[in-house]
Amino acid sequence: MRSFLFVPADSERKLAKGASFGADGLILDLEDSVAADRKKIARNMACGYLKAADRRGPKLYVRVNALDTGLTLGDLAIVMQGKPDGIVFPKCVGQSNVDLLATWLDAFEAREGIEAGSTRILTIATESAAAVLALTAAPARHPRLIGHSWGGEDLMADLGALAKGPAPGVYDDTFKLARAVNLMASVAAGVTAYDTVYPDIRNPEGLRAEAREARRMGYGGKIAIHPDQVAVIHEVFTPSAEELEWAKRVVATFEGNPGAGVLTLDGKMLDRPHLVLARRVLERAGG
Repeated sequence: MRSFLFVPADSERKLAKGASFGADGLILDLEDSVAADRKKIARNMACGYLKAADRRGPKLYVRVNALDTGLTLGDLAIVMQGKPDGIVFPKCVGQSNVDLLATWLDAFEAREGIEAGSTRILTIATESAAAVLALTAAPARHPRLIGHSWGGEDLMADLGALAKGPAPGVYDDTFKLARAVNLMASVAAGVTAYDTVYPDIRNPEGLRAEAREARRMGYGGKIAIHPDQVAVIHEVFTPSAEELEWAKRVVATFEGNPGAGVLTLDGKMLDRPHLVLARRVLERAGG
């Protein structure tokens, strides 16, 4: 999946429109976009939406509240009744947190008669200094995991930083580190790395530039906070016709020469890393 779009779970109007914006996945948010006195309302609205939704549309994930709020289990107890496709796990700190969430999902799946292991996990994996260091020390892995995303806003608060960098989309070294660690941890775990949100919703060119940089790095998708951002994200993270043609030709060249380690294509050397990259391009395109 190339894109996720956040939708506040306590907004009936935004929930009603969510599936029409073309995102590959929706994140029904119980956390940052919901005021404290509306948390329980948001839980019930998310559950109702999940039960009524046409599941042939975008994948439906729920961002629960973080472990340190004491709300996570209560969130899961309600929303798992709606059989979400996955849970977005904020302020995740390393493997132990992922394992704890997975254990809770085991129990709720059994309670609801959901196929064991089918509820996936997307972490927001760098929202504190401790989380970045934990991900660096031991990339979190789990069969339920589909990806890690990095978070800059909460990390900025945790660090006491006045900004993430000197200008929108230009990051100081601490945030570059979080972004790079998230990417490498995702690759090490065999899952997709998702780039963080771009908060300036009136700056599509800034979003496009940041998304292109993320894709160049190796990121597979990006999270949106506004419907208008989805089309830009898809534009950037959908392999072009030229990229697909190159990837198919690389794979065909190696398949035609199964014993070769180094080959040439259009006068340029090809070796095994090119084959790995070509297969990844095709995988992201669904080919």
